[in-house]
Amino acid sequence: MKIAIVGGGPGGLYLAALMKQLDPAHDITVWERDAPDVTFGFGVVFSDETLGGIENADPEFADAMSRRFARWTDIDIHVGGESHTVGGQGFAAMSRKELLGLLQQRCRDLGVVVHYSTPAPDVGALRASHDLVVGADGVNSLVRQSSSDVFRTTLDRRHNKYMWLGTDLVFEAFQFFIKDTEWGTVQVHGYPYSDSGSTFIVEMHEDVWRRAGFDTAEEFPPGVSDDRAVERIRELFAAELAGHQVFANNSKWLSFTTVRNERWHDGNLVLVGDAAHTAHFSIGSGTKLAMEDSLALAACLHEHRDVETALTAYEAERRPVVESTQRAAQASLEWFENIGMYVGQEATRFCFNLLTRSRRITYDNLRTRDSDFADRVDAAFAASQGLETTAPAMFQPFRLGQLELKNRVIVSPMDMYSAVDGVPGDFHLVHLGSKAMGGPGLVMTEMVCVSPEGRITPGCTGLWTDEQRDSWARIVSFVHERSTARIGFQLGHSGRKGSTRLMWEGMDEPLPDGNWETISPSPLPYGPGSPVPRPVGRDDLDRITAEFVAAARRGADAGFDLLELHCAHGYLLSSFLSPISNQRTDSYGGSLENRLRYPLEVFDAVRAVWPAERPMIVRISATDWADGGNTEHDAVEIARAFIAHGADAIDVSSGQVTADERPAYGRSYQTPLADRIRHEAAAATGTAVIAVGAIASYDDVNSILLAGRADLCAIGRTHLYDPHWTLHAAAEQDYRDVQWPVQYRAGSRKPPTARTDAVRPRLSLLRADAPDRNVHLRWTPHRPLVSGVIPAG
Repeated sequence: MKIAIVGGGPGGLYLAALMKQLDPAHDITVWERDAPDVTFGFGVVFSDETLGGIENADPEFADAMSRRFARWTDIDIHVGGESHTVGGQGFAAMSRKELLGLLQQRCRDLGVVVHYSTPAPDVGALRASHDLVVGADGVNSLVRQSSSDVFRTTLDRRHNKYMWLGTDLVFEAFQFFIKDTEWGTVQVHGYPYSDSGSTFIVEMHEDVWRRAGFDTAEEFPPGVSDDRAVERIRELFAAELAGHQVFANNSKWLSFTTVRNERWHDGNLVLVGDAAHTAHFSIGSGTKLAMEDSLALAACLHEHRDVETALTAYEAERRPVVESTQRAAQASLEWFENIGMYVGQEATRFCFNLLTRSRRITYDNLRTRDSDFADRVDAAFAASQGLETTAPAMFQPFRLGQLELKNRVIVSPMDMYSAVDGVPGDFHLVHLGSKAMGGPGLVMTEMVCVSPEGRITPGCTGLWTDEQRDSWARIVSFVHERSTARIGFQLGHSGRKGSTRLMWEGMDEPLPDGNWETISPSPLPYGPGSPVPRPVGRDDLDRITAEFVAAARRGADAGFDLLELHCAHGYLLSSFLSPISNQRTDSYGGSLENRLRYPLEVFDAVRAVWPAERPMIVRISATDWADGGNTEHDAVEIARAFIAHGADAIDVSSGQVTADERPAYGRSYQTPLADRIRHEAAAATGTAVIAVGAIASYDDVNSILLAGRADLCAIGRTHLYDPHWTLHAAAEQDYRDVQWPVQYRAGSRKPPTARTDAVRPRLSLLRADAPDRNVHLRWTPHRPLVSGVIPAG
């Protein structure tokens, strides 16, 4: 096979070496525009998983790398004048320049032709003359630009400024230096890469960077460092450097750009490494990802002789891994962009927050690595809550207004579409009753509608009649008599999302017959096929407010412990808040203040009749996930407004405001929204914040609470899978101080389980130059991922 590789960085050279080992007959040429001794940055960090793949693929190269490694197991976090150490990490780093030297030598030994200081020929000409063209030419890839219409690239330029430096101070562990300056928070990511030097990355928000005067520097050409900025950094971190030097290497202020591509290959053209994707340095190394790409691509090319089939297989294999890494990296980089929100936390909680920022590292991960640190985190959390005893965070009690909750787990509202004429029946009794007996602190009903026209579907429950009230009272009484849980109801009006079929018959699809008129702030349908709603007038608003008030009174009479006003998911009150659905020109539209007006009117009216000793909370969509819609910054202001009007908690959901939304789904994907609202809107008043959305494990719950990202966690679908999830979580954690229903106590101890050491198959490739040796180009991770903690080059 004749292969052209554009880019002589680690990804391109490693691919060339692998392919040449697999078949010396491959004709491989690499073009690199820089000289062989030119490189940027200082150190490169590798995880155990990556090193395992390299060792299996090329033991000789892996051995050469290992002789140059600096290894460490600890992370030191310096914040607020204190230093905290967390152990058990296990990473290795080496000089980027030495890594390139090893790869260059490996390619020379194997007969790979490399043209240095030479721009690659035209991509079209390369494609015509080669079987395969590989774009390994980095973030600003010219290869990628040659097929931009196919790759459909998006470039997300982030808000922090950073500079990659080195120092002759050899750190004994990874170092986070968090410095609170007169301009704002500045942080350093530092780690050793040899016995003579360490990487020293300085990072700060662009606003801090400007206030500190770093924006006054001139534009520096390629190959020239920003010496004035480097000198200021030496002064700023003089205490941390303790007399040691800081070195530049083409070092200048950069803004990280997240690169994403809808496709990574086009015919015989394929992208690897930063040309295809980037992940912020605070979670993973671009070098690491590029070399993993090369491992996977070499394996697929060896497996599949047809290039198109091989490239399709490569993309199918790597894309899920890379996208997962990018999601974690996005969470990590946003955390550092917002680090100023957290520096006021108690130091131990701050450290835990930092370490778990990407959501790949959790409380259980850290306890496995450093149980002493986990104990300190537990103690710090208990102290912050005024509690004398430590326990899993999810099982610590919580006071919501005047309502005492036995723990911090909420069964989230979930529409069941199983009522008749709005009346909840035996299904709802069993559904909510079983969840209450499963151990949560609070059980929430589905959205209870204020009128027949306020229903989403004909199967939705309501509180517009006394019959409905009495049926709800039966359910509330069961929960109170048979469990120690509290029960709340979610009150709302469907607005323009009403008159639709039951979920399993077609979610958000209009009824085939028996429709009722839908209403909204503006005559804009929810999505394709949705009816055009009638815009509400003054009489409508007064009538609907009265319906909310009447339903709230019935809810109080039914005995509910809590009321949640539904101002999320594109229903009526939510549609007033969003500029996507509210395009009015009167006092209820336009500015955010105006868009808040009617939801606040309803809140005030309901709060006036809802018993003062019972909490009233609000669910909001913290982002519309759509252009022109509300963002998390708007959500902070929305939350502040409801808090000012007396909300006891803000329940932070997102989206479902428009059918055109593009959510960034992932594990606990809405938690950062709750985190921002908690720190920017709720902290000043002590108002509770509830996190919800893809929180699936007790470890996630504990991690969210311990880091201070939320006060309570609402969990939905997991409770459909396991109605007794909270009790089972207690058993899994060997936590005994929970109250099982007396009828179920015989099952309160975790039963023994048989261990099975399942081994996933590994791919073995026969080396052409040594038929008796196997080369493994894919690997099975053999321990929990820890790449959410360590930045790399």
